[in-house]
Amino acid sequence: MFNSLSGTITGKFPQKLLLDTHGIEWDIVMPDTSLDALPHVGASARVFTYMQHTDAAMTLFGFAGERDRALFFDLLSVDGVGPKSAVKIMSSVALEQLVVALDDGNLAALEKIPGLGKKTAQKMLLQLKGKLSLDDTGGKQAKPRGGAYADVVSALADMGYDRRDVEAVIARLADELGRQPAADGEQPFAEMLPSAREELLFRRAIVELAQ
Repeated sequence: MFNSLSGTITGKFPQKLLLDTHGIEWDIVMPDTSLDALPHVGASARVFTYMQHTDAAMTLFGFAGERDRALFFDLLSVDGVGPKSAVKIMSSVALEQLVVALDDGNLAALEKIPGLGKKTAQKMLLQLKGKLSLDDTGGKQAKPRGGAYADVVSALADMGYDRRDVEAVIARLADELGRQPAADGEQPFAEMLPSAREELLFRRAIVELAQ
């Protein structure tokens, strides 16, 4: 499946982008926060994508950057949040506000986000608290990708999992373990691999159920 589309912006509407790529105009569902980050109509842009394919229809979701798309997948990992709900959530709250609410355990703030009920907000808090962080540029912080984790990432990518998803899961597991790779480069490969694969299978199942 394609990773991104590059073309000319022909229309911007609430949670919707029209993008022309060499005579083909794409109708893309997009969070308003991503729309705001793109240039004006008539300008060139690159949009990172996710295709949802169901028996009834195909829907193309777009994001201004890979970090926005990663957040979208994080939201999909929460039971009760489907693709369209994730777009609505991302359109209603900035990443910075979402991170603060999660880290503070502020259930009341989460419940105020359009598209989230009390039960779903509780599930989001349990699933994502402490899992999202910000770097100095206001984006999701990139966790270690190489070194001792490289073998695990490569092994899972070879199994057919998306490398970006693998890297996100490995970073999350490293946080849960509360440690960084050993200085000598040794990492319990046998411990990390099955745990990461289990979470990737779970995420895939959530996406399939949401469809």
